[in-house]
Amino acid sequence: MSSLKAYKYKLYPNKEQKEKLQWTLDHCRELYNAALQERRDAWKMCQVCISYNQQAGQLPEIKVIRLEYNDIHSQVLQDVLRRVKKAYDNFFRRVKEGQAPGYPRFQGYRRYDSFTYPQSGFSLTQDNRVCLSKIGTIKVKMHRDLEGTIKTCTIKRETNHWYVIFTCEAEQDLIYHPSEEAVGIDLGLLHFATLSDGSTIENPRHLRRSEHKLKKLQEALSRKKRGSKRRRKAAHLVGKAHRRIRNQRKDFHQKEARKLVTQYQIMVFEKLQPANMSRCPKPKQDEKTGQYLPNGANAKAGLNKSILDAGWGQFQQIVMNKAEWAGSRVLLVSPKYTSQLCSGYDAIVHKELEERWHQCSCGCSLDRDHNAAVNILRLGMQLLAKEFQARTEPSADAPLRSPALQG
Repeated sequence: MSSLKAYKYKLYPNKEQKEKLQWTLDHCRELYNAALQERRDAWKMCQVCISYNQQAGQLPEIKVIRLEYNDIHSQVLQDVLRRVKKAYDNFFRRVKEGQAPGYPRFQGYRRYDSFTYPQSGFSLTQDNRVCLSKIGTIKVKMHRDLEGTIKTCTIKRETNHWYVIFTCEAEQDLIYHPSEEAVGIDLGLLHFATLSDGSTIENPRHLRRSEHKLKKLQEALSRKKRGSKRRRKAAHLVGKAHRRIRNQRKDFHQKEARKLVTQYQIMVFEKLQPANMSRCPKPKQDEKTGQYLPNGANAKAGLNKSILDAGWGQFQQIVMNKAEWAGSRVLLVSPKYTSQLCSGYDAIVHKELEERWHQCSCGCSLDRDHNAAVNILRLGMQLLAKEFQARTEPSADAPLRSPALQG
């Protein structure tokens, strides 16, 4: 069985190469916005849908009119048009599914930050350099080896840093995990995670620790005149601080996920929705006077910041990705009543959010998050039992064996 895996490395371009990379990115963004505008105008004026093939067929004519596009690899330009097609495909899919459609939008400097060589136009040298067609040879830090066949090469800009992302196709053999242990994991804020064996992973709170520094940088940004060079420099420092926090959080998630995947064969999480959990509370109005009433928005804002700082969704996704390659398995169960249900007696013990200790009449006494982790593990084992039962029970459509064969 083959699967795709992405490898991300940092590039070290010189000044001329940086300018060339940015120039290529700017012209790809210009082509994206022009293709999007063409589709909009065609539908608005003639009720006609333009396909990818029609727009890709116009590229030779564009290169005659705009000679600078000859300095960009042809497959890079084709991939830009595929991105426009993908944006419209996702738009129509959301409309069909009844979701908020989100019409494709024009991309600004900060939103469009990558371009891709989908098949050819790139290569790796033995002296740790990547050769990009129409751009040149750029030094790259290969901090780990590539596995499989390289399919695509994406160049991405993050603030003033450049990265290359190789998508590789590799054969994934059946892996047997050395352990048979299973664990339930309750994600939280007091502790980042509490395991069903009672151990905890402490919450590093990267954003909270850097909040004072961020505040000073953002105050300095707000004092700068719009459009000035000093404001751009201040904005760069704010972006650099956020990038450092993001890298710290991801590094923490990667290391903790590796520990879990190495130790346990089965990991059970709650099926959380951080985006819904971090929504702002709806405003409340007095029916008689129409005045707005207190709705706890200030307190909820602090909670929302802590939820987003923890990054539960990213952590679960990283664990799933690592588990797939390590022979482990991740199960997701419903979070309903996992904190209220007693892990020793299966009785509901109502607790407020401030109560951090679980005490039941059956004598079960333990930390609230530990109790939830035990319940999560039990739900995961029940889910596994149902799956096993469904696989072993004969189907109703299965043919019956003849009496002669049964003997």
